[in-house]
Amino acid sequence: MTPQDLMIRMLPPFGGWLALASLALPGGSPLRGAAVAAFLAVGPGAALVRICGPALGARSAEGPVEDTSEGTDEAGDAAFAHHSDLLERLMLAVLLSVSVAILLATVLIAAHALSGDRVLLTLTLLTTLAAFCPALRARPVPGTAPGAAPPTRKGSTL
Repeated sequence: MTPQDLMIRMLPPFGGWLALASLALPGGSPLRGAAVAAFLAVGPGAALVRICGPALGARSAEGPVEDTSEGTDEAGDAAFAHHSDLLERLMLAVLLSVSVAILLATVLIAAHALSGDRVLLTLTLLTTLAAFCPALRARPVPGTAPGAAPPTRKGSTL
């Protein structure tokens, strides 16, 4: 693992610890609100998406169907796939972060222990733990060539 990979891997937990440190600022501070909101929006989800990254990249993005009479632009297809994958990971990080925060808040409500500080501390600890987890390995789908889209089953929408 290179130092750059380690820095990228530790960005979400660092954001969480920074948000916890910002709790020392006065209650109405915009810096405090921005740090906490930014971490809650993408921190836990980014750590979880990093774990699932190789599995997400097992199947590349498929572009819109175009007219076959014109030549296809390979650079355009590669750019579409790259931007599509980035957008997919960003949206997945945001939605996973919101889902984990809601799930944790629900558990704390059921335990009669809900407070903003506890939610933030628990999410920071979970994000730190997720940053130390190894990434999942993608398994190739049997019967497909490397890089080819897997066959669809009968009755499947994919």
